Amino acid sequence: MTTEYRRILLHGYPILTTREGDELVTRDGRSIGVDDAVHLAPVQPSKIICVHLNYHSRVDEFITKLPPAPTYFHKPITALNTHKGDIVRPERCKYLNYEGEIAIVIGKTCRNISPDEAGDYILGYSVSNDYGLHDFRDTDAGSMLRVKGSDTLCPIGPGLVTGWDFHDKTIRTIVNGKVAQEDTTANMEWDMHYLVADIARTITLEPGDVLLSGTPANSRPVEPGDVVEVEVEGLGKLTNRIVTGPTPIRDDVGAQPSTSEEVISTAMGGDWEHRGKRAAGGQGAQFYESKLGEKD
Repeated sequence: MTTEYRRILLHGYPILTTREGDELVTRDGRSIGVDDAVHLAPVQPSKIICVHLNYHSRVDEFITKLPPAPTYFHKPITALNTHKGDIVRPERCKYLNYEGEIAIVIGKTCRNISPDEAGDYILGYSVSNDYGLHDFRDTDAGSMLRVKGSDTLCPIGPGLVTGWDFHDKTIRTIVNGKVAQEDTTANMEWDMHYLVADIARTITLEPGDVLLSGTPANSRPVEPGDVVEVEVEGLGKLTNRIVTGPTPIRDDVGAQPSTSEEVISTAMGGDWEHRGKRAAGGQGAQFYESKLGEKD
């Protein structure tokens, strides 16, 4: 049996609620409609760890192959965002991509366990969107710190669901009402238990910590005004709107947003050297830039 918990602001105070139909109910019996609630992230992690490639559709899209074991990156907790929270694309940036994902939430201190034991350490699951600001793809020596770690780029929600079976569940991303990504957890190379056990070999996972489990094919850039939803069977739907940042990226310090062929090919879905050049007679970057402006 599954139970869904949501953290919300009720009369200005953060409080935990349980979903009962279309109502969110507090432990003292107060309630508010699901659509009327001001949501907080359902978890308060000390760290957010993300797997790179996991879904076979994503691997095929990039015309590559999986490594022998998962590889990971880290999102700072300042990137944490909420259901219905705005996603900021800074001025001077234009390659902000959605990546619909399932979030694994740790329930108790976890270290050096087997995959068979991992389920005992998982509190539950949520929906996430692992946004990437690919304008900074050429910086940070592959750590993706600014690509994936910029403020607002990790919405999680709307709730935390316990007792959910992750096997053979559908995940889809919907942009402005149209399905952009769709796959099933059956097409993941490494399941939730494997990922938790792998990380816990060397990194202690604490209650509330989050692991993001990968995204399917067809991550693409979105623009201010777009509404992006990630829906996971049995976990609900996470909704966010893209907005322009209040200030542009400063140009008097640090690496600047770039538009290299790697940036554009990653944002537009893969193997630029072959796809882009075939499609554009060798003008890969120019081809992808022109496609970026086309809307279905």
